[in-house]
Formats: sequence, structure tokens, C-alpha cells
Amino acid sequence: MKRFLKFLKWILILLIVAVLGLYITGYGYILKGIWVVYLHGHTTAYIDDFEFFETEEIPASTIPQPWPIHKKYNTVEPTQALSKMNDTLGTVAFLIIKNDSIWFEKYFDGFTKNSQTNSFSVAKSVTSALLGKAINDGYIKSLDQPVGDFYPQYAGTGMTVGDLSSMASGLNWDESYFNPFGMTARAYYDADLAKTILKLKVVDTPGVRFKYLSGNTELLAMVIQKATNKKLADYLHESFWQPMGFENPALWQVDDGENRLVKAYCCIGSNARDFARFGKLYKDYGKWNGQQILDSTFVAKSITSRFAESPEYGYGFWLSDYLEKKIFVMRGILGQYVIVIPEDDLIIVRLGHKRGNKTDLPFSSDFYVYVGEVYKMLAQNQ
Repeated sequence: MKRFLKFLKWILILLIVAVLGLYITGYGYILKGIWVVYLHGHTTAYIDDFEFFETEEIPASTIPQPWPIHKKYNTVEPTQALSKMNDTLGTVAFLIIKNDSIWFEKYFDGFTKNSQTNSFSVAKSVTSALLGKAINDGYIKSLDQPVGDFYPQYAGTGMTVGDLSSMASGLNWDESYFNPFGMTARAYYDADLAKTILKLKVVDTPGVRFKYLSGNTELLAMVIQKATNKKLADYLHESFWQPMGFENPALWQVDDGENRLVKAYCCIGSNARDFARFGKLYKDYGKWNGQQILDSTFVAKSITSRFAESPEYGYGFWLSDYLEKKIFVMRGILGQYVIVIPEDDLIIVRLGHKRGNKTDLPFSSDFYVYVGEVYKMLAQNQ
């Protein structure tokens, strides 16, 4: 018994030393990550982890504009392949909007049309939309305005706000999702996000090639916030949530510091119907029910690839030519999708716990199943 108690004593001492070591070396945020993720039965960030983070609320619109319901609403059952994929990957919401009306929707695992789930990197497209709005409003001159105009440490680097939106900044961000000591983990769990971002250096020539970096979007958000002198959540509400009639309030995660900087590269808590509104806005080249919210030229540029050698990305949006369709996509790491196919006036939204297997193509396997099987469903209802 004495040996056992002595063993426990040394284990406790080692744990205390390890904890102190993490805080002393600046990695104390790892403890929060362990608590939020592993001690709650997960192995990575998850779609309903908002309760463990500070958030800013984005109020519902005072002029709600519900989606029309299609006359053939939910008259076609999902295909067997689609049902299997939804079950295997833990889909919580699947929505099909055809001709601007809800044609099909289904919710799973206790989630409903009003449930908030984490957008993850779908938020990158939203932040890019806010860039377009800031340009419209005259806060930012153009996509070519230097980032150095807002943060002098980047003066002379050649990096522009457009480079941040199109993932061509040349910054030395490490896009590693499973390294607890990496920048991505620190950005998600640490208390001072701005400090992490402003340590970034330009190490490659900006504006010459695509490289997906979450740090780009966060720095872009900081630029927009500085240019507008408004909290990003507030600017999102006044720019889109209010005029576009979002029916539900949303949450945007912020860091734990006193500045409460939003995690702009991820973490908007909303639902399938409201996320779909951004798909419609861009499908209609910035016009929402007759009101021009965003400049059509900016929208067109956003959903067109910037670099010929990287046709999968524009400005804040992923792109695909699957089934020989011109498709643009808002997407998150766990298979969050707003898939828009303008030529068929079609929007597909999928939210859930997991994504499919990686492929040699720009999208994981689930994306191709969702698109292909939805077309099979639509074919049954011609």
C-alpha cells in the first residue's frame, strides 16, 4: 500500500511539473484543448463545442424572410447511397434548395432546422464576403490594397487584402490540425489570437500561388475590423444578417482575451437554412430579393479561380467542375458544405460530424456523393 501511495505521489508531482511547464513555455492552451476535446469524448474539434468558448451573438433579423417551400417538398426519398453516406458520416442536416425554394430537408441526431452547429471553415467564405462589403462601403479601397496600410509590419511585402482572401499571402502559417503545439491549435484554444497572427512573416512572394492557410483569413478579419472600426460580428449582422432576413441568431466564437477577436477562419454557429442564404446571394451575383448587397463584379471574381494551376479556389470559395457543372462551395473541415450549382438553380447544404475519405481530387469523397445522389433524386421528380 505504501508503494502504491508513493507511486501516486510521484504521478501527481509529474503532472504538476508538466502543467507548470506548459504554462511557463507558453503552451498552457493545450490544457484547454485536452479538457474541451478529450475529456468530453472527442478526438478533435466538434460541431457543438460552443459552450466551452466565449462567443459574440449575431441577432436574428428583425425582418425575417423565410425560405419558400417547394410544391414538391420532401416528395422524393434520399437514394440508398446518400442515406448510407449520411448515416456513416453522422450528418445532422441535409438541405436541397431548388429554384430558391426548399425542395428537400432532413435532420438527424436530435438536430432541427433551428439548431446551431459549428461552420468551421465555411466562415472563411463569410469573411471574404465581409471584405467585399467593406470595399463596397469604402472602408477598403480594393482587393489590391496593401495589408501594410493597416498593419505597418507588413509594409513593403507586396501582400494585399486580395492575397489573403485568395490564399496567396506567402505567410509562414502552419496548417496542421493535429499538432497540439502548432499554430492552428494555438489559434483555436489560446487567449490572444491577434498576438499569434501578428507574429506571422511573409516568407514567399505574395500573389503568385495558392496555399490554403487559416491564418490568411484571420489576418483578413483583423484588417476588416480595423478598416471599419467595427466588431466583425456586428458588421456581419448589419451587412448580411439583417438585410437578408436571417431567421435565427448565430454565434461567432472569439478568443478568451480582452479584445474578444472572432475566430474568422472558423466557428460561426448557425443552421442549414441560414447558411444557404450566402449560397443564394452569390448565385445571384450579390443581389438579394431585388437589393444589391454585394458588388456583382466582386462576386464574379470570388467564384472564379485566381490561378490557372489551382482551379479549385477563387476568393474565399472552393470550386469544382464535377459532372461538367460550374460549382462553387463553402466548406468546413468536418464536411460542412454549402454547394451551389447556378446553372441548375441548385443549393445543397450538408452539416455533420465527419467528412469522407481524402481523394486525389480537391474534395473528399463525400462531396461527390452528395452532388451525384442529389441529381439522382431530382431526376425522379421530373
